[in-house]
Parts: sequence; C-alpha cells; structure tokens
Amino acid sequence: MQEILQQLETLLLGSLPTALLFIVLVLAYQFLVQQPLTAVLAKRRALTKGAVEEAEKAIAAAEARSAEYEAKLRQARTEIFKAREKRILQWTAERDQALESARKAAGAKVGEAQALLDADVANARTAIEASASELGKQVMQAVLPVAAGGSR
Repeated sequence: MQEILQQLETLLLGSLPTALLFIVLVLAYQFLVQQPLTAVLAKRRALTKGAVEEAEKAIAAAEARSAEYEAKLRQARTEIFKAREKRILQWTAERDQALESARKAAGAKVGEAQALLDADVANARTAIEASASELGKQVMQAVLPVAAGGSR
C-alpha cells in the first residue's frame, strides 16, 4: 500500500505544475477572452433590443398617425359629401323655382293669348252677325230679281 501511496504522491507532484498551468490558463481565458466577449455580446444584445424596441415604438407611432390621418380623411370626405348634398339640394330648389316661374309666365302668356283669341272670336262673331243681315239683304236682292223675272 505504501508503494501505491508513493506512486500517487509522485504522480500528484508531477501533475501539480500541469494543474497550476491549467488553472492559470483558465483564469487568463476568463479575464482576457470571456469577460470582454461577454461584455461585447451583452452590449450588442442591449443595442439590438433597444433598436427593436425603438422600431416597435416607431411602428406604433406610425400606425397611430396613420389611423389619425384615416379618421381625418373620413371626416373630410363626410364634409365634402354633406356640402355636395347641400349644393345639389340648393340647385334643385333653384331649378324648381325657375321652372315654377317659367310655368307661371307661360300660363300668363297662354291666358293673354286665350283672352286675345276670345276677344277676336267675339269681334268676328259680332262682325259676322252685323254683316249677316247685310249679306242676307244682298242675297235677297241678287236672288229675287232673277226669280221674279227681272233682267240682269
């Protein structure tokens, strides 16, 4: 057993410089490579995360502005439609008024023409009635002398 312990002691003493070198190497790796690399990666992750958050905020703001613009556009379209409807109603009222005044004017002209025509008919009737007795006398004079055997 003593022999085994001596061999172990020899192995342990022989491996001690290797173990110390390994520990120094691990510590050097830790301080020289891993810590700076971890710091750079953390910084990169923070920057990336910040950029993503800023992009999400910008997208949300753009969507909010877009919704606001769409609402304003809808409101403007509604106002334009209402103004157009109001203008159409106004034009329709003006057209109806113009048609009514034209109808009244035409009706008045027709009434005047009818009155003139009625007056002309009455005058013609009076003239015909007045000249009817005269024409009757002329016909009688023209017919009676021939029928009585008079000369012509």
